[in-house]
Amino acid sequence: MVGSFLKKYISLIFITIATPIICWAAAAILPTFDDWTATTSPDFSPFFIKERFLFYGYHWRPFDAITGYIVGRNPQALYPTFNHCCVVVGHCVNAILIFVVCSKLKFSPTATNVTTLFFFITPAAMATVLAVDGLNQTYSLLWGMVAFLIYISRIRAKYLLWILAIVLAAMCKENGLMWALICPVIAYGFNLTGKAAFRKDILIGVAIMGCYAIAIFILPKDITIHEEYVPTITKIANNIVKFLFTSFITVDYVWLLHQPSRNLWLAAITFLLALPFLYAIFIKNSAVYKQKKTLCLLLALLIAVTPHIGTVFSMMHTYAGLSVIALLIAVGIDQYGRHRKFSFLYFPLFILSAVIIDSHLYYTSRESGLTGKRMAQQAISKTGEPVDSAFVLIVDNGYPRLSSFCVVPSDAFGWGIAAKYETNYQWPKVTRDSTIQSAHSAHAIAEEILSSGTFDCVWIVNNTDIEVIK
Repeated sequence: MVGSFLKKYISLIFITIATPIICWAAAAILPTFDDWTATTSPDFSPFFIKERFLFYGYHWRPFDAITGYIVGRNPQALYPTFNHCCVVVGHCVNAILIFVVCSKLKFSPTATNVTTLFFFITPAAMATVLAVDGLNQTYSLLWGMVAFLIYISRIRAKYLLWILAIVLAAMCKENGLMWALICPVIAYGFNLTGKAAFRKDILIGVAIMGCYAIAIFILPKDITIHEEYVPTITKIANNIVKFLFTSFITVDYVWLLHQPSRNLWLAAITFLLALPFLYAIFIKNSAVYKQKKTLCLLLALLIAVTPHIGTVFSMMHTYAGLSVIALLIAVGIDQYGRHRKFSFLYFPLFILSAVIIDSHLYYTSRESGLTGKRMAQQAISKTGEPVDSAFVLIVDNGYPRLSSFCVVPSDAFGWGIAAKYETNYQWPKVTRDSTIQSAHSAHAIAEEILSSGTFDCVWIVNNTDIEVIK
């Protein structure tokens, strides 16, 4: 009896035990780069302002803005601990939803448990799970999967609840809107809906997306589109390559791509450990791609990641399609039929690879945050007396970066915002920053800035070193 229970629910038991541990560990990762300026960072504005609930900048993410308000009540106590706990718990719930979806789609217990564990521990998820600003990606997927479960149910007011879940997904992050199309596509692939219903529901999905666009057009807004969000053919091609590699090839990309951390032998070990499982699922089992359900899952995956491929795709954005990739793995496992035992040979090797990579990614993320903290303490110590304003002059020395794991020291410093955090946002009240190409001209530029009388001091940031000019 106990053995049967463990066999059926082993993944959920593991997730339940692991989540508090991951939550505790993630809380030690400090903000870097975009974390300092995202709407999930401490916000001291009144709660009821239009920027919190309407389209602002180039986002419409009220839940992010509400989070910023919450942590703004007590930044030292809540930020980033509150953010991390919300992200990790959200990822845990997403893994449980994967389990439920697999059960609803009649996958075997082996496929369901392996798929759930894959989603929970895969390094492809770590850029989101370990990020301070990972809430929008996590909860967009959460509400998207809730929308799918509602869509395939027989409950009353199904369409109304389905649309509500999609709206909530979109309010977390814009790509959540894609579940208006993903739900009918996957349901059709698994014969949970007929052709007529599929065509009707696709039109409903398109109508939902149209209403979202109209709402943005009609409602008050302040739109600022950053250059990096403008699609180009070269950018789309690069993003497709990034998507394919980060989604389907498990390897430690820090050891592989980040020059200061490069260790090709260790990168190769992580790749070779994961390779048997990935080969068995995606290559050796290639006949599965002729099936209707697989083709529909591939289409759903393309729909899920299209918003990111067309604009910006980083390792964090892999999370948008991760649930669909998990379902592809479930299909692949069940395709083996009586040979399903392969998962007991190959999957443990994948787990070992994932644990090695996840641990390394955690270490690099934590070190990046600590670098910013040390720089902030250095700036405060060298400045001495509190100042109202500081100009941050950054020397660009071409230091390499990789996603949110290995950031440039000046980005970890948050262009001076990390120093504000260390003083609990007491000082400096005003910071501005600029980047220069050579340290030789830094002093002359600093003196020119000070002579204007606008700033009390200049912080010259050269790698991890900070020089204060008053």
